[in-house]
Amino acid sequence: MIHIAETVTTGSIENFLDTEERDLLSTSMRTFLTPDERDRFGERRTQSIHEIPGHSPEQAMAVYEPAGRVEIPKIPAEAENLLQRAFDRARPALSRVMPSITTCRPWTYVEYGPGQHITSHLDGIAPDPLAWPRQIAGISVVISEADAGGAFYVESCSSDRLWNTRLDHNPGSGYAGGMWLAHDGADHSADWFAATPRTRWSVHPAPGTALLYGSQLAHGTEPVTSGRVAKFISWLIAEKDQG
Repeated sequence: MIHIAETVTTGSIENFLDTEERDLLSTSMRTFLTPDERDRFGERRTQSIHEIPGHSPEQAMAVYEPAGRVEIPKIPAEAENLLQRAFDRARPALSRVMPSITTCRPWTYVEYGPGQHITSHLDGIAPDPLAWPRQIAGISVVISEADAGGAFYVESCSSDRLWNTRLDHNPGSGYAGGMWLAHDGADHSADWFAATPRTRWSVHPAPGTALLYGSQLAHGTEPVTSGRVAKFISWLIAEKDQG
């Protein structure tokens, strides 16, 4: 049974990856990211994991990552397998704060250089929140930190502009009673979202720590001011009603 608290909470799993695992991931991505591949997944990239209905991929990228970034949605198999093993190892800790999670989606690699960042947005549960699977939270693991800037943040919000749908309790819905859904299109393409008051909470996790952030929690990153930050991100889902 999915509770709203899972979709608006934050959490952390310290030592999600140990030093050896981080080194292996760094080596894997350095090998993969030849100068041509870095350019293909950076400046020459024309697709994004982010979508905005009615907008082209280029328009969505301009909203979410106005200064660009490196984004690799299909990482090398050895890196994917290592991260999925780390997820399996962390399941007991995950289940304490987000008990409905069953699966981790494939991982994406992202890198931000000076001036680059991701703007505030909500990931959302699903286009149809009564369909399965349902996205419960995002997960982010920093492999190497920027010299300055690049902090990850979440933004809490109580405004009725954001919380506009309350589901009638239905025992077969898979949601606990009193479930609220956030407004669709909660990103900086929407004037109402940009104008909605929010309170920002920033964090600089230690490399190898996994950050968890609910799918109905606004989040983003501050611009990098010096150096580069490299991280892996994914989404944690509930595949079926857990009763």
